[in-house]
Amino acid sequence: MTATTGAYATDRPPGETFDAVVIGGGAAGLSGALILARSRRSVVVIDSGTPRNAPAEGVHGLLGLDGIPPSELAARGRAEVRRHGGTVMAGEVIEAAAVDPSADGDPRFTVTLADGGILHARRLLVATGLRDGLPDVPGLAEHWGHGVVHCPYCHGWEVRDEPIGVLGVGPASASIHHALLFRQLTDDLVYFTRGTPLDEDTRARFAARDIRVVDTPVDRVVAAEGGGIAGVRLSDGRLIPRRVLAVATTMRARTEGLEALALPMRDLPGGMGRHYATGMAGAGEVPGVWVAGNATDPTAQVGASAAAGALAGAHMNADLAAADTEAALAAAQRDSAQV
Repeated sequence: MTATTGAYATDRPPGETFDAVVIGGGAAGLSGALILARSRRSVVVIDSGTPRNAPAEGVHGLLGLDGIPPSELAARGRAEVRRHGGTVMAGEVIEAAAVDPSADGDPRFTVTLADGGILHARRLLVATGLRDGLPDVPGLAEHWGHGVVHCPYCHGWEVRDEPIGVLGVGPASASIHHALLFRQLTDDLVYFTRGTPLDEDTRARFAARDIRVVDTPVDRVVAAEGGGIAGVRLSDGRLIPRRVLAVATTMRARTEGLEALALPMRDLPGGMGRHYATGMAGAGEVPGVWVAGNATDPTAQVGASAAAGALAGAHMNADLAAADTEAALAAAQRDSAQV
């Protein structure tokens, strides 16, 4: 049964223990759910409807679908999961926790939703994605996803030949890497150090590539009349005209409601973020839980996240198949012993 709530239609799941609950309805979560549903597994996707790429006009670098709006890609994914028997719910998870396993030792989990609903699952796929943190520069955040970008592969072609500025953040190595990549896209590039260290070797490399370095502190980002960015105002009052700003964000996995699972975390260098630490195909130290997408691979684009979700879904199905076989064997042996 399906009802309409929020931004899209949401299913009402039956009161059963699902083979898998997927937390997060982006590329990773929907791809994992699709693989599970196509394997005839009972699967439900819980999606808060707040994807990382919501501000973007299109998804880029995705073969065959370059430029598709993020909302359309998600809508197609939900439809495909449903077409194969999966369930998709709009909701927020406030707690996911392991509970006592089944009599034969198969993992069990409960997932509690903000509306009070409780789902029961044999396996969990965490695909919550991440949040991008921007440096505290006045006027920057309102242009996020348009004039302010973070990935040359996601947005680079769309801002080619524009006057681009790179805002230095710590550690400087991330921003230096950014500058060299965005230089491929424009001949007019300015690097704002913002107090981050820039050694003489790097300055020489920048000079060789005609990258202008500005050491004067940044005061604010100035909006253009009619929309967009006009430039960067420095602390001495000068305005450096720029149409696009590139910045390395602080990337933190979304962990709300998942604390009880005690999934291991890993910090990115230089305090640039934190993500789930996983092993093969997204499996980790907690039996029955997989993680896929930006929650464990912060730099993955949509295509890589979708592939990771599909791989995790396949491994989850294999794990369930093994558990089903063990349970069937145990039942057969009990029946044989009673004859």
